[in-house]
Amino acid sequence: MLRYLSLAWIEALTDAVAASPQLADLARSHAIGITQEITDGPEGTVVYHLQAGDGRATFGAGPADPQDVGMIEDWATAVAVATGTLTAQEAFVTGRIRLTGDQSKLIEAQPVFAALSSVFAEIAPRTEYR
Repeated sequence: MLRYLSLAWIEALTDAVAASPQLADLARSHAIGITQEITDGPEGTVVYHLQAGDGRATFGAGPADPQDVGMIEDWATAVAVATGTLTAQEAFVTGRIRLTGDQSKLIEAQPVFAALSSVFAEIAPRTEYR
């Protein structure tokens, strides 16, 4: 099992994103760098990124470079969104996820997030949220 937001979990997603032809295809028409920061987790603060553009999508530890959008949330919110007990939209509206940067890029990249959700779904059965 992979612990949610552990380095092993990030590495599994790194491999899955790299292997996704759908994300690579979308990265030909969408460009975005997103940094996600999760605070107050079992391993402290965790920072990871998704970078898409020029026909390539990557996922990994650390911030996006360049970064268009940043998202900050606490562990409880991240787990709730990941497990489906809270939608990302609800978390944004209620301020549980704080956004920085160019939010229009976030909206334009919705197809990338839909494809990324499929990749997360591949890893979810091997993920424990503790």
